[in-house]
Amino acid sequence: MSKVAVRTGLGALPARVGIVGCGKISAAYLRRSYGEFTCVACADIEPDRARTLSKSHGLEAMPVEDLLSCEDIDIVLNLTTPQAHVPVGIMALRYGKHLYLEKPLGLDRSEAAELLVTASQANLLVGCAPDTFLGAGLQTCRRLIDEGRIGTPVAAMAHMVNHGHEHWHPDPAFYYLHGGGPLLDMGPYYVTALVSLLGPVRRVAGAARGIGTERMVPSGPRVGDVLKVEVPTHVAGVLDFADGVVATLVTSFDVWRSTVPRLEIHGSEGSLLLPDPNTFDGPVRIYTRGMDDYEDVPLGEFASCERGIGLACLAAGSGENRASGQLAYHVLDVLLGVVESASSGGHVVIASSVDRPQPMAVQLSGE
Repeated sequence: MSKVAVRTGLGALPARVGIVGCGKISAAYLRRSYGEFTCVACADIEPDRARTLSKSHGLEAMPVEDLLSCEDIDIVLNLTTPQAHVPVGIMALRYGKHLYLEKPLGLDRSEAAELLVTASQANLLVGCAPDTFLGAGLQTCRRLIDEGRIGTPVAAMAHMVNHGHEHWHPDPAFYYLHGGGPLLDMGPYYVTALVSLLGPVRRVAGAARGIGTERMVPSGPRVGDVLKVEVPTHVAGVLDFADGVVATLVTSFDVWRSTVPRLEIHGSEGSLLLPDPNTFDGPVRIYTRGMDDYEDVPLGEFASCERGIGLACLAAGSGENRASGQLAYHVLDVLLGVVESASSGGHVVIASSVDRPQPMAVQLSGE
């Protein structure tokens, strides 16, 4: 591969993607083939990780800056830790690459805004995880809501509760640093799903707490490691949507076991039980006035997809970029507002807004 030319447009598909950050999540982007893009190279600040990924998936392992500046790469897939999302993203944009990154978009509003401004000035696209809302499960829910099957949406409830990522992740330390925690790590799945279904949020209120300032890894390669905790580990929020829906959101790394529902939306004519927004499929269940009980809704009309569908939409062009940087910024704005409200004790008005992404009307060419 040659280097250092600047590209400002997506040419003929498939777009060529270079992965920066070869940790646990990288393999998930390589499980499914989409016709809109192909991964051709990888890089990591730990070269052994890049070499391992390159051998297992037929990629070219490169130093990070060589990948960012390579003229044969159209899109950088930024899978670094949250603390590096914006610095690496801005470098990629300055080399003329379109950018798709893992959530959250940034650690704060100012650096996330800088990322989007840099992209806009260079006429480049930014996309951001999560893209699970584009899967068959939540797209089925979008259709049901848009068809008025539950009437006018009134309320929503979202719960993401467990006892922390140190119980399963091989390298969990960063989940407890600034930019992590249950709200900023897992909250984007739930809030992105709600915004895609119900529209933008106008104000929030929140409360938060944590258990101690350290955690110990109980098993795995880091067993016995003591993790510094910089973020709240239990956060509860109330989200007031622009269209009047009131949602409750609870994210926690302090719950051993629970039976609370993952995600529900209730309307004037019925109720909708949604799938886990960290997945792409069902089950979806609906109850409407006069029924005896909930009934299952088939997902067959929507294509099955996996992680990478948001990247495929970006590669298809600006009109298809559903998991956009603008959506990710609004979600970040909401989540940070919940944290700020927990500190101030008052409501926080959300300054940003975003249109609901267009539903997935057709299958992508790789499906």
